Amino acid sequence: MLPPELPPLPALTRAEAAFIDSYLEVVDLLGRVNPAHGHDTYGALRAAQALVGRAAALREALTTMHLRGEARVDAGTLTRALRVLDGERRAGRVGVPPRRAG
Repeated sequence: MLPPELPPLPALTRAEAAFIDSYLEVVDLLGRVNPAHGHDTYGALRAAQALVGRAAALREALTTMHLRGEARVDAGTLTRALRVLDGERRAGRVGVPPRRAG
């Protein structure tokens, strides 16, 4: 049985796609650094080291958008892209998990 087909990504400019990709990479790394989800200091250290480069890529994507005159972010389109790329689950690792009952 095949997995369900994902909805297509909305049409994005190259800079918007770089923005979304870089943003999600930063979110993934922050999730690995999050002490509430961490397992070891070495993994968190490696993620923190990589975070510097990914944050620079995020900055570059936004700079490109700004220099091209893309003054506004189309939140609706970018939100759809984040959902297709599993952004809700990925961003969930950044926060503190809810308290367990008991």
